[in-house]
Order: sequence, then C-alpha cells, then structure tokens
Amino acid sequence: MNYVLALFLPPLSILLIGRIFLSIIVFVIWLPSIIISGGLGHPIFILLAWVLIYQAHADRRGA
Repeated sequence: MNYVLALFLPPLSILLIGRIFLSIIVFVIWLPSIIISGGLGHPIFILLAWVLIYQAHADRRGA
C-alpha cells in the first residue's frame, strides 16, 4: 500500500516509514517542483520513496 501512496504523495509515504526529517525536506522541495515544472520532477521523488520503502522492508527482514 505504501508503494501506491508513493505514486501520489511521496513525502507522506516517506513519513510513514519513519524518516521524519527527510520527509520534511522532500516536501519542501517536492511542492515547488510540482507547481513550477508542472509535475516533471515528480518521478524522481517517486523513485526516492520506493527505494526508501524497499530499504525499510529489507532492514525488517534482515533483523
């Protein structure tokens, strides 16, 4: 479910995996990039969120 949420709101999905500071930074950068570029920067934030979600799941499996 978090992967689907990352498609629409990457900062929120990053927040849900427990990276509070990073989610604030991503939100501050993500919102203007959506407004200014018309959404062209959005895929990079989706990839960032997916990588972080994958790493969080891998850490839980390994521990």
